[in-house]
Amino acid sequence: MSVQEEQTVWVKAVSYGDLAVNTGKTIRYQGEEVALFKLSGGKLHAIQNRCPHKQGVLAEGIVCDEHVFCPMHDRKIHLPTGVVQKPDTGCVRTYPTKIQDGLVFIGFSKAEELAS
Repeated sequence: MSVQEEQTVWVKAVSYGDLAVNTGKTIRYQGEEVALFKLSGGKLHAIQNRCPHKQGVLAEGIVCDEHVFCPMHDRKIHLPTGVVQKPDTGCVRTYPTKIQDGLVFIGFSKAEELAS
């Protein structure tokens, strides 16, 4: 087990089969809001749910390939890295995900859990 795994709390989010393709789902855990996406190829991405520009709800954005477009001002955010694409700037936090027994889990830092 890696050090990162030991410092991660895995939180059950939703059944994998219940996730719509290319549609965001808001997951809340201890005051954090995460946007969870299942892409057309089946890959999962979890990012901070608020755009760094004007706090638009990213789970409500349009997904295209590996990007989500903020519904407020169309900022394009790369789902694997959380980086806002140029010419805009900024980034959002990304979260690890895993599938176990048909359920999706999102990883949160234990240090943040203890601080809550």
